[in-house]
Formats: sequence, C-alpha cells, structure tokens
Amino acid sequence: MKIWNVRFLGSLATAVILGFSSQAPAQSTIHNVRGFLPNLRFTLEGAGGKTVTQDAFKGKTVLLFFGYASCPDICPTTMVQLAQVVKNLGRQAPNAKILFISVDPHRDTSDKLQTYVNAFDKDAIGLTGTEKQIADVARRYRVAYQIEKPKDSQNKDYEVAHSRGVYIFDKQGRAELLAADTESVDSLTRSVKALLAKAGK
Repeated sequence: MKIWNVRFLGSLATAVILGFSSQAPAQSTIHNVRGFLPNLRFTLEGAGGKTVTQDAFKGKTVLLFFGYASCPDICPTTMVQLAQVVKNLGRQAPNAKILFISVDPHRDTSDKLQTYVNAFDKDAIGLTGTEKQIADVARRYRVAYQIEKPKDSQNKDYEVAHSRGVYIFDKQGRAELLAADTESVDSLTRSVKALLAKAGK
C-alpha cells in the first residue's frame, strides 16, 4: 500500500502513546513531561478561516489531542472522555480548554472541524491548517501520523493512522502531562484538577 504522507518522529511522546492495546493498563499512563516537551506554540486555522495561535489560550489549562473528523473510533471516544473530564471540573471548567488539531488537512476544513468538536463540547476548539503547518506542530510534539493514499484520486474515503495521546499544558502554556487515550476519565480529572489547584497557588 502506498503512503501519501508520513510523519514518524520516534521519541519520548511517540514511545508513550503508540502501541497501546484496547485494554487499559493497570498502572497509570499519565506521565510528567515538564522539561521534556516544548511549550504550547502553533499557528493554525480556526473556524471561519481565522488564524489562531497559542496566545488565544493564555490563562487556560489546555487538553490537546491530535486526530481527524472522519476517525471511526479513537478520536470520538477520546473526545467523549475529554468532554467528561471538563464537565467533571465543575466551577473550574471555564479554566480548561479542549483543543483538537487535525492531521487530515485535506478533508478537515476549519468549519467542518469546529462542528465536529462542538458535538462533544461546545467550548472545544478545532484547528487545522496547511500540510506544512500540521507537519510543523506534529513534529514539535513528536506526533506520528500517516495518510493512506486512495487508489482513486477522487476518493475521499481513506484512513489516517496517528499517535494516541492527550497533551496537557498549564495556564502558562508549559507542557506538564502526557496521557494515553486509555487513561480513565477519573484519573484524567484528578490530574487536571491537581494542575488547576497548583496554578491557583
């Protein structure tokens, strides 16, 4: 099978989030990555074609996930989990924001992506961009993805393989935690609450 676009960056983040089975591991898969991954930084496209950067999320704890709107299983499942985590924060919910960055810029327009994430959380933000913009931010966070090229160039029905991890940044935009998508909602909620409490001191 031919590969249209490959971004495989073997490193800390990839090692943590690739290769998990459908069964949740017994031990926690939330890892402290402070000092190992860079601060939140990107220039991408949001709803309405608006340019969005990390500056729009100053003062927010960010839960970042890479995926695509046509994803049949992992992405919607993870978005449901993240939406529940934010809901579990109660009064602190406005201090957290879900960001969903598409690794399928050919199909995911900014408006389509925003409609997708809104189905899970009305305050979530969907971001897309050019191939280069997506590749740059994926490389920055060591995200692996590949797009399978369909035999028919007019065929828009193809799959995208991608890393499965949730990146959590503090209100200063510093990378703090990296969690596997298999982590429980309760565990993620506790971790985010602890980060919010730390930020409040």
